[in-house]
Amino acid sequence: MKGIKNALKNRLDKGLPGWQAHLRMSTSVHQNARISPPQRTRKAAVLILLFPNQDEWWLPLILRPTYDGVHSGQMALPGGKVEPEDQDLIATALRETYEEIGVRVDRDQVVGVLSDLYIPPSNITVTPVLAICSQVPRYYPDPNEVAGITEVSIYDLQHPENYLIKEIQVFNGSLLKAPSFQIQGKTIWGATAMMLSELLFIMKEID
Repeated sequence: MKGIKNALKNRLDKGLPGWQAHLRMSTSVHQNARISPPQRTRKAAVLILLFPNQDEWWLPLILRPTYDGVHSGQMALPGGKVEPEDQDLIATALRETYEEIGVRVDRDQVVGVLSDLYIPPSNITVTPVLAICSQVPRYYPDPNEVAGITEVSIYDLQHPENYLIKEIQVFNGSLLKAPSFQIQGKTIWGATAMMLSELLFIMKEID
């Protein structure tokens, strides 16, 4: 536990791969937005919570409920927008994770942050926060914000057979070709897949 935490911290201190890792899972929408990003965006943070199980590292993803919005029904990392009471983006990620899936993560479990990522459809810049817990979490999801929780392993995310470019219908009704992870019958794409791609890049370097 302590070993991987130190290894991850040391790797993060050397700099982040950022777009080099994001590109593999990016869509044309993300690529175009990178060319001319807006000057002002809203801020948000999500939590990548690694935990050990069956000699593998896993993390929880949530299924967003169906609603009238751009991220309806999508797989995502727990997290959300910054609130005035949040000390910083780490506090945002930890608060939102507790509110959404009922898992309390302390600041001393946080390893660091990954690269910020701009999400064009919602005009939000998201900071992924990386943390580690010592055991499988117990979840108490908020049904208003979470329709389901899926635990995925780093091994499954790394497996080439689980990578697929898929045509996805987005919020405005158009079709978009999107690189995706196909795991346990779930499609993980867009910003979530891009953030996980950077995590995989980092995990591979510390193996």
